[in-house]
Amino acid sequence: MNDTSARLPETAKLPEQCETMIDVRAGVDATDRELVALLERRFGYMRAAARIKPTRDAVRDEDRKASVIAAAVAEAEDRGLPGDLIGELWEQLVEGSIAYEFVHWDQIRD
Repeated sequence: MNDTSARLPETAKLPEQCETMIDVRAGVDATDRELVALLERRFGYMRAAARIKPTRDAVRDEDRKASVIAAAVAEAEDRGLPGDLIGELWEQLVEGSIAYEFVHWDQIRD
Protein backbone atom coordinates (compact mmCIF):
# COMPACT_ATOMS: atom_id res chain seq x y z
CA MET A 1 0.00 0.00 0.00
CA ASN A 2 1.39 3.40 -0.96
CA ASP A 3 -0.87 6.40 -0.37
CA THR A 4 1.57 9.31 -0.47
CA SER A 5 -0.99 11.60 -2.11
CA ALA A 6 -3.38 11.56 0.85
CA ARG A 7 -2.05 14.60 2.67
CA LEU A 8 0.63 16.29 0.59
CA PRO A 9 -0.01 20.01 0.12
CA GLU A 10 -0.66 21.17 -3.40
CA THR A 11 2.81 22.74 -3.62
CA ALA A 12 4.52 19.40 -2.99
CA LYS A 13 4.74 16.86 -5.77
CA LEU A 14 4.44 13.13 -5.33
CA PRO A 15 7.84 11.40 -5.33
CA GLU A 16 7.29 9.94 -8.79
CA GLN A 17 6.46 13.42 -10.14
CA CYS A 18 9.65 15.07 -8.88
CA GLU A 19 11.97 16.32 -11.59
CA THR A 20 14.43 18.41 -9.58
CA MET A 21 16.02 18.38 -6.16
CA ILE A 22 13.90 21.45 -5.36
CA ASP A 23 10.82 19.27 -5.92
CA VAL A 24 12.28 16.50 -3.73
CA ARG A 25 13.22 18.89 -0.93
CA ALA A 26 9.80 20.57 -0.98
CA GLY A 27 8.19 17.14 -0.67
CA VAL A 28 10.50 16.08 2.14
CA ASP A 29 9.89 19.35 4.02
CA ALA A 30 6.11 19.01 3.63
CA THR A 31 6.26 15.40 4.77
CA ASP A 32 8.38 16.33 7.78
CA ARG A 33 5.78 18.92 8.82
CA GLU A 34 3.10 16.24 8.55
CA LEU A 35 5.17 13.82 10.61
CA VAL A 36 5.62 16.41 13.37
CA ALA A 37 1.87 17.08 13.36
CA LEU A 38 1.23 13.34 13.71
CA LEU A 39 3.76 13.14 16.53
CA GLU A 40 1.98 16.02 18.25
CA ARG A 41 -1.21 13.95 18.19
CA ARG A 42 0.64 10.81 19.33
CA PHE A 43 2.13 12.65 22.29
CA GLY A 44 -1.37 13.92 23.09
CA TYR A 45 -2.32 10.29 23.54
CA MET A 46 0.64 9.91 25.92
CA ARG A 47 -0.73 12.81 27.98
CA ALA A 48 -4.14 11.11 27.98
CA ALA A 49 -2.55 7.83 29.09
CA ALA A 50 -0.74 9.63 31.91
CA ARG A 51 -4.04 11.14 33.03
CA ILE A 52 -5.88 7.80 32.86
CA LYS A 53 -3.32 5.38 34.33
CA PRO A 54 -3.87 5.10 38.08
CA THR A 55 -0.28 4.36 39.11
CA ARG A 56 3.16 5.39 37.93
CA ASP A 57 4.08 1.72 37.57
CA ALA A 58 1.39 1.39 34.90
CA VAL A 59 3.22 3.84 32.61
CA ARG A 60 5.74 1.26 31.37
CA ASP A 61 4.11 -1.75 29.72
CA GLU A 62 6.71 -3.93 28.02
CA ASP A 63 4.12 -6.18 26.36
CA ARG A 64 2.39 -3.17 24.81
CA LYS A 65 5.75 -1.73 23.75
CA ALA A 66 6.67 -4.96 21.95
CA SER A 67 3.25 -5.08 20.29
CA VAL A 68 3.48 -1.48 19.04
CA ILE A 69 6.95 -2.02 17.59
CA ALA A 70 5.99 -5.32 15.96
CA ALA A 71 2.92 -3.70 14.38
CA ALA A 72 5.02 -0.85 12.99
CA VAL A 73 7.57 -3.28 11.54
CA ALA A 74 4.82 -5.37 9.93
CA GLU A 75 3.16 -2.27 8.46
CA ALA A 76 6.50 -1.04 7.13
CA GLU A 77 7.27 -4.37 5.52
CA ASP A 78 3.78 -4.51 3.99
CA ARG A 79 4.56 -1.13 2.40
CA GLY A 80 7.95 -2.26 1.12
CA LEU A 81 9.94 -0.31 3.69
CA PRO A 82 12.90 -1.67 5.69
CA GLY A 83 11.41 -3.29 8.78
CA ASP A 84 14.69 -3.24 10.68
CA LEU A 85 15.03 0.53 10.29
CA ILE A 86 11.40 1.13 11.23
CA GLY A 87 11.90 -1.13 14.26
CA GLU A 88 14.85 0.98 15.41
CA LEU A 89 12.92 4.22 14.88
CA TRP A 90 9.91 2.87 16.76
CA GLU A 91 12.11 1.68 19.62
CA GLN A 92 13.28 5.27 20.06
CA LEU A 93 9.79 6.67 19.54
CA VAL A 94 8.21 4.37 22.11
CA GLU A 95 10.98 4.88 24.68
CA GLY A 96 10.72 8.65 24.18
CA SER A 97 6.95 8.42 24.53
CA ILE A 98 7.28 6.48 27.77
CA ALA A 99 9.72 9.05 29.15
CA TYR A 100 7.34 11.85 28.13
CA GLU A 101 4.42 10.04 29.78
CA PHE A 102 6.39 9.63 33.02
CA VAL A 103 7.12 13.37 33.09
CA HIS A 104 3.49 14.22 32.42
CA TRP A 105 2.23 11.66 34.97
CA ASP A 106 4.43 13.28 37.62
CA GLN A 107 3.44 16.84 36.62
CA ILE A 108 -0.29 16.31 36.87
CA ARG A 109 0.01 14.66 40.27
CA ASP A 110 2.26 17.22 41.99
